Amino acid sequence: MIRRIDHIAIVVEDIEEALAFWQESLGLEVSHVEEVPDQESIVAFLPAGESEIELVEPTTGTSGVARYLAKRGPGMHHLCLEVEAIEPVLARLKDRGVRLINEEPIIGTGGKKIAFIHPKSAFGVLVELYELTPEEPQRRLEAMRRLRRRLAINSQAAREGIFTFLRTLRSRTSRRVG
Repeated sequence: MIRRIDHIAIVVEDIEEALAFWQESLGLEVSHVEEVPDQESIVAFLPAGESEIELVEPTTGTSGVARYLAKRGPGMHHLCLEVEAIEPVLARLKDRGVRLINEEPIIGTGGKKIAFIHPKSAFGVLVELYELTPEEPQRRLEAMRRLRRRLAINSQAAREGIFTFLRTLRSRTSRRVG
């Protein structure tokens, strides 16, 4: 039924600041960063042995993650368990009266099939269940490519802004000198 702990998700206010701690202080490396528009968040995964740390930053002030952060502050958000086949697990939990947030799996980051167990049924812990799908490696690669393209565009825009600023500064300086 349960294969392993896949990841522990931590909600953060600033993902770059959080990454600095996990990378520089603890020596973990980022394996994957992805914007998750339907969850209004950006996530970064850092492998730690057979599991991962997932950092989650809300991208809007209205998302569920943003509400969680406002109410509880930064910290552990959920525990994710990998399951062999998610549909039978959900059916079994439902038969046992376990309160589910998702009675049917949805597609999560990287193309995983996911569903959440309500914290009231799990002694205060939000539990995510996930089943690896064959499409996940390809979807993660596509997400990484999109992110790289976006970073390249943003980097180019930043460079152009800096060059415009420097040209303006030189122009003003040369007028004062001349």
